[in-house]
Amino acid sequence: MKKKLTAIAALVMAAAMSLTACTSSQAPATQPAAEAGGGEEKAEEAAAPAPSADAVNLKMATGGTTGTYYAYGGVIANILNSKLGSVQLNVQSTGASKANIFLIDDGEADVAIVQNDVMDYASKGTDLFEEDGAVESFSTAAALYAEVCQIVSSGDIKSVEDLKGKRVSVGDAGSGVEFNARQILEAYGITFDDIEVNNLSFGDSADALKDGKIDAFFCTAGAPTTAITELATTNSINLLGIDDEHAAKLQSDYAFYTQYTIPGGTYKGVDDDVVTVAVKATLIVSDELSEDVVYDLVKGLFDNKDEITAGHAKGAELDPAYAVDGISVKFHPGAEKYFKEVGALK
Repeated sequence: MKKKLTAIAALVMAAAMSLTACTSSQAPATQPAAEAGGGEEKAEEAAAPAPSADAVNLKMATGGTTGTYYAYGGVIANILNSKLGSVQLNVQSTGASKANIFLIDDGEADVAIVQNDVMDYASKGTDLFEEDGAVESFSTAAALYAEVCQIVSSGDIKSVEDLKGKRVSVGDAGSGVEFNARQILEAYGITFDDIEVNNLSFGDSADALKDGKIDAFFCTAGAPTTAITELATTNSINLLGIDDEHAAKLQSDYAFYTQYTIPGGTYKGVDDDVVTVAVKATLIVSDELSEDVVYDLVKGLFDNKDEITAGHAKGAELDPAYAVDGISVKFHPGAEKYFKEVGALK
């Protein structure tokens, strides 16, 4: 099964545009940043010097060309390639988290962005990786930003408990969102048997809620999320919170969850802060990489936070303490060295 999936992922990579993000304003990797918003002009101004003769070329697996992983990865590559003489990142468009882990396992990628819950499943051979078995060839470099577990409802549904007996979209079948939904509901003593399960994408979920075909939906993504923002402009919505007691239960059962506050005003009509949980978009690396290379890569991220933020808004969430919290997979020795230097790890 693994080899079959990996072969498919490899074909996707081969067909995708391979980006060597080390040129000037015409670098393809900077183009998706315009879609994400947030000062892409500054990222494009920096012309990268020629890499040193002994620079290590690293293949970086991200996600689809319209997604945040690809855009953010392109900005990171452009900035670090212009700053680090020791590393050159080549950004690849891929099938995201699960495919990226297999690409690293097969040596077809060196660095990747994945969700920290998906990499937890991979390391243990559970959930999304139950049929494939554990993958042990990668390590954590740093958590980058929050992918927030958002639960959107309409009408009188004001709490997670109210979802029992309702029509709920839990994301695409077999997706990470579906596992998040199952785990959150179970923390409240609710199973999929207690709801009318719908497996819809974020956009389709928002449309279905708008049309009265479902009562609520789960969405794990950076907040604000376009599908929810657009829904809130035309419809009154509720954003369901996860209280401290149930968040603590989730964190006890699944080490990859962290608490997260969605600020009031993030979505039209939701004026108060909403506390929920989140997983994290995380940079992982192959165990084959040297300590020095990974140290330079991780240090480069945090040393250049301001420039990365100018290229992509998610850069603002770069923080050493945040980067190590809620991580259940071992850190690469190079990353561990950096985080101990700055006091984020003991």
